[in-house]
Formats: sequence, C-alpha cells, structure tokens
Amino acid sequence: MEIVRVPYDHPDAITLMDRVQQIYTERYGGPDASPMDPAEFAPPAGEFFLGFLDGAAVATGAWRHVGLDRLGSTATAEVKRMYVVEDMQRRGLARLMLARLEQAAAAAGHDVLVLSTGSMQPEAIALYESSGYAPVPGWGVYADHPGAFFFGKAIAS
Repeated sequence: MEIVRVPYDHPDAITLMDRVQQIYTERYGGPDASPMDPAEFAPPAGEFFLGFLDGAAVATGAWRHVGLDRLGSTATAEVKRMYVVEDMQRRGLARLMLARLEQAAAAAGHDVLVLSTGSMQPEAIALYESSGYAPVPGWGVYADHPGAFFFGKAIAS
C-alpha cells in the first residue's frame, strides 16, 4: 500500500470519511460526535493520510496535536479517522497505516499517541492492543461513555 499525505478535504478522503460515518451510524446509531477542525490535520498541527492500492484509495488515517498530558507527556498527538474499506480489511493495511501515523507524529516531535474507539469495533480494539497501546483515562465528548475505550502508547520521537 502506498501511503500519501493529503489535505483533510481531499475528495478521496471525504468519500472514505463519509463511509466510516455510515458505519458508525450502523453500529452506534449515529455518526462520531467528536469535533473535527480540518486545520488540525494540516502541518504542523497534524497530518491526514490516504492509503492507495492500484490507484484506489482504500485506507485513511490521521493524527492531530492535542497536548493532552498522557503517559507523562505534553507532546501528545491523537489518532483519528483510521479506516480501511471493507473488502480490503484483514490484510494488514490498518497496521501499516497505524505505523505510518506513529512515524509521522514522532517525526513532528510527539512522544505519545492516544486514541479512542468503541465497544462495537472489536477489530480496532484488537489492532491497538496488539500494536502496544494500553488503556488510558478518557477525554473529550466520550470521556464518560460506557462503551468508549481509550488507549495510549509512547512513541520514539
């Protein structure tokens, strides 16, 4: 998979983000309510990536600086919009995208990545746990939601 940094409003990014919001609606009854400002995903505040196979966009992933004090760090970035199209799942593409996000956030000076997911996404929970992410206290609009899971990982900067 070729992973390319693109603007948050890239047409393929919009298409895939719309699809993942449909999935959230199917699984949770509504779209993700987390506030999203496209400027947060433009360098140096963050980055948005698309993964391509044979010229087709098949995956998204992004990080944004949040400055949350997690794992003793204030240089914390948050992973957002991890998604792989359904017919390309279970091929290791999400793991490749996550590794690229870790590399990019570390190169930008962050030493911790945090993320959130939900109970209706067991495949995401398994990916994060098998990639070295550990539970951390919650934050944001889902901080006290009983089905929300929050993870963090120290990354090399």
